[in-house]
This record gives sequence, C-alpha cells and structure tokens, in this order.
Amino acid sequence: MRPDLRIEAAFLDLSRPSFTTVVDRLVKAGFDEIVVVPLLLSEAFHARIDVPSAVAEQAARHEGLQIRATAILGHEMSFLEVLDQRLREALAAARCRELDALVLAAAGSSAPLANQAVARLARVWGAHHKLPVKAAYASSAPPATGEAVRAFRHEGRRHIAVASLFLAPGSLIDRASELAIEAGAVAVSEPLGAHPELARTILARYAVGAVELVPV
Repeated sequence: MRPDLRIEAAFLDLSRPSFTTVVDRLVKAGFDEIVVVPLLLSEAFHARIDVPSAVAEQAARHEGLQIRATAILGHEMSFLEVLDQRLREALAAARCRELDALVLAAAGSSAPLANQAVARLARVWGAHHKLPVKAAYASSAPPATGEAVRAFRHEGRRHIAVASLFLAPGSLIDRASELAIEAGAVAVSEPLGAHPELARTILARYAVGAVELVPV
C-alpha cells in the first residue's frame, strides 16, 4: 500500500530477524529515523515492557538515531469486520448455516486490563450479531476456548462458532482451535492475517509516529 516506504519486519523473540538485527541493517543503510509499529492487539507485557525496552536499547546503541514506537494496533472496531469475514469463511468450509452462540478467542494475558478489553470487544461483537458470546483465552487467564464452548453446550446450545482474535498463525491459536473443536465447536476461524484493514491501521499508526519524529 505504500511502496515509497522502507518497511521491515522484525521480531522480539522466537523468529528472525531480530529487532536489533533490523535496526542495525537500517542504520547501516543510512536511515536515521525509524518508526516502530508494534503488531500487538492487547496492552499486555510485550506492549508495556518489551517494546519500550527494545526501542530504548536501540536509541542508546546508535548515536543520532531517532526511533519511536507508536501505539499498538489494539482492538479497532473495524477489526470486527475482518473477524466476521474470517468466520464466514470457516462456516462456509464447515457447511454450517446456523449459529446460536459465539466465542471470541484471544491470546490472554496476566494483565487483567488486557483481558477486560477483549471481553468488552466480545460484548460489542455479540450485540452486533444478536447472539450470546463469551471471551476465551489461549493462555494466562480463564476460560480456555474448550471451557467456553462446553459452557454454552451445557446451556443447550449446539451451534457454537469460535472466532480467532489473533494476528497470525502460531502455537497459541493452534491450541485454542484444538480445544474448541474437541469441545464441540462447529467452526473455528483463521487468524486475521494480512488483511487490507489491518494494513490501513498499521499505516495510520505509522503516520502518527512519523509526525512525532518531526522536531518542533
């Protein structure tokens, strides 16, 4: 969407290239202004601790480098449209035409405020579809997706779909999907993935960060 920008992917852990490697590469190429857009949905540990620490470390390592992290992606209401699209795809693949409950599956955090934000988003999403909805978490907080699905089945509901509030594939969403299917979910959606709406949000965060780099 912005071929004029130099855009690099970097990872805090588990994958390469590392954040340090990418910053070193950009500095060597002559860039002295870097905007870091954290691809995170929740204000959890990565957002509050890891990203600010990594940015501060690189600023200290490279004299004259202007580097700034933007706000995280967060829970934009427009992401619900992407969530719905992914869920429709999963329902079509499962040949499911009827739903009587929804589960919104997210990563989960040890920070209660991050989980509360997911629960609020779930309520908005459920109200939009006029269906009961439960938030579920893949780690750090109850209920797990399987528990949420079983709770609905205990109420007599049998057509329960799970939407995956994750940006990309990985072990957490795999586990959440496995538990949901074992508990009787009729469909589990793929992660949000590389969708134009996410790209627009990333560019919006970048634009704010770029302005903040301009000296006043």
